[in-house]
Amino acid sequence: MSAYKNEIDAIATVRAAAGNTWEAINPEYAARMRIQNRFKTGLDIARYTAKIMRQDMAEYDADSSQYTQSLGCWHGFIGQQKLIAIKKHFGNTNKRYLYLSGWMIAALRSEFGPLPDQSMHEKTSVPALIEELYTFLRQADAREMGGLFRQLDNAREAGDAAKEADIQAQIDNFQTHVVPIIADIDAGFGNEEATYLLAKKMIEAGACAIQIENQVSDEKQCGHQDGKVTVPHADFLAKIRAVRYAFLELGVEDGVIVARTDSLGAGLTKQIAVTNEPGDLGDKYNSFLDGDYIDSAADIDNGDVVVKANGKLLKPKRLPSGLFQFKKGSGEDRVVLDCITSLQNGADLLWIETEKPHVGQIAAMVNRIREEVPNAKLVYNNSPSFNWTLNFRQQVFDAMVEAGQDVSKYDRANLMSVEYDETELAAVADEKIRTFQADAAREAGIFHHLITLPTYHTAALSTDNLAKEYFGDAGMLGYVEGVQRKEIRQGIACVKHQNMAGSDMGDDHKEYFSGDAALKASGKDNTMNQF
Repeated sequence: MSAYKNEIDAIATVRAAAGNTWEAINPEYAARMRIQNRFKTGLDIARYTAKIMRQDMAEYDADSSQYTQSLGCWHGFIGQQKLIAIKKHFGNTNKRYLYLSGWMIAALRSEFGPLPDQSMHEKTSVPALIEELYTFLRQADAREMGGLFRQLDNAREAGDAAKEADIQAQIDNFQTHVVPIIADIDAGFGNEEATYLLAKKMIEAGACAIQIENQVSDEKQCGHQDGKVTVPHADFLAKIRAVRYAFLELGVEDGVIVARTDSLGAGLTKQIAVTNEPGDLGDKYNSFLDGDYIDSAADIDNGDVVVKANGKLLKPKRLPSGLFQFKKGSGEDRVVLDCITSLQNGADLLWIETEKPHVGQIAAMVNRIREEVPNAKLVYNNSPSFNWTLNFRQQVFDAMVEAGQDVSKYDRANLMSVEYDETELAAVADEKIRTFQADAAREAGIFHHLITLPTYHTAALSTDNLAKEYFGDAGMLGYVEGVQRKEIRQGIACVKHQNMAGSDMGDDHKEYFSGDAALKASGKDNTMNQF
């Protein structure tokens, strides 16, 4: 017997036990409502999606072509439409996730208005967006299921047993729109207790994967901006443990922690690490400090700090801000130590924030990490902060120079120019961009590829195009030709916006509750029937 019919029978048993007072309750209608609301709480979602991520990680370990992807979404509706589109085009949502970007929350979801990515927004907005995203994904489930139920009723009414069996199978094998969210907790919004409390709220909202970075919480900067300040390893590991305790407390034992290092671009630290003996973790952190080795107290000025590092007395360089500098060129070594340390202390995945998308650079660091942790794997930001066209054209240019090819017709600094769009160099660069994710998954240990801010940019681009046409000579044709006609021909669900907002589901419920007396919106005068 199908799962759907099992639900009907179970509710029929409950109704019978309730006696005559439940006589008007239709078990099939109640079963439909139950199936349309598969996930009752955010914790149900977190436990379900954590298992998906763990399985995907194991499959990637066995075959690096099985990498995963996501796009950053700043509103529940955007996330919903993304998953509806994925199901429409590919038939399933396998290995496709959602990414929740702290940058986009700061820029788009703060009560203060647009803010830079510096953890100044309300931290409660993070779990609120997780909950919102899953509310919209669950609504997408209910909407699609509702359509199947109406098709089932139509097949029964027509006496089409084959069609009824086909729709029944689609109901029983329905794949939810609910997928894992990798959620950005920034640098933890305070000390380890603050991190734990916020992590709990995020997990309760449905997050199965939390990404945390090793910047100083109250000095946090966007990973693609200057002025980043890191914390000693002990401080960061305390926050990783805080997140793990939150997962364990809430019964999400296989929750995923993504440890992000900004050390490649961070040249500063706020504090000198505590060290108890040569070669311990604090001593290794301090060994990267820039400064001067001294021989005596005579070399110490008022207010100077002196530490013993590498067996010598070191006077670290201190800026007027009170921050300390790291040695130039120490970034990669610090990244490798950060990553190994994080994985050895409870993190599951790594995030290395780089200044350019270069497979060779990423692979060089990952290979060093894998010498200590063989199954190390990354979440990687395919960032819109990179100029992908210029970066890859320059990479191809440099490869041509190294190979002794003639590059005299190209200006390396000006390769973004449209004049190069039809050249062989541009074609090779575009192919490298196209295969970047597969190449990096194979060669650089990248398990999950994401774009942090894509829907921020697509919203701006599509709005610009519509404004240019609608308020210009095209007038209403700007909307019809540029939006609605494409929606209809591409089968975009939102062309029936009343249905998308739940009007048909509301009609279903009215019929369940009121029977023939229901006043429904989907009659012959509903203009949505034009679609």
